[in-house]
Amino acid sequence: MKELIQQIAKEKGFTVQLFECGECDHVHCFVTAPPKLSVTTIVKYLKGITGRKLFEQFPDLRSKLWKGELWNHSYYCETIGSVSEENIRRYIEHQSKSY
Repeated sequence: MKELIQQIAKEKGFTVQLFECGECDHVHCFVTAPPKLSVTTIVKYLKGITGRKLFEQFPDLRSKLWKGELWNHSYYCETIGSVSEENIRRYIEHQSKSY
């Protein structure tokens, strides 16, 4: 998944500085992007392309998921400004270490 996320980011013109899975059911991405790319567009790229490619590679995956979907339609975004970059990095880096 990490490699696929990095590939998508490179092809679409943004950078995923950190990527970690959190509590087995969601992911955290620390993204840097030019102003021409909206958050919604970046999320659509990441969710849409990863979903399509993973289902192509693992066809049985769909039957094991809730409603056959890899991602739900929601997401949360926070900008650096109200929280420091260091705090965001520390939070994301510790997501995969809790289990």
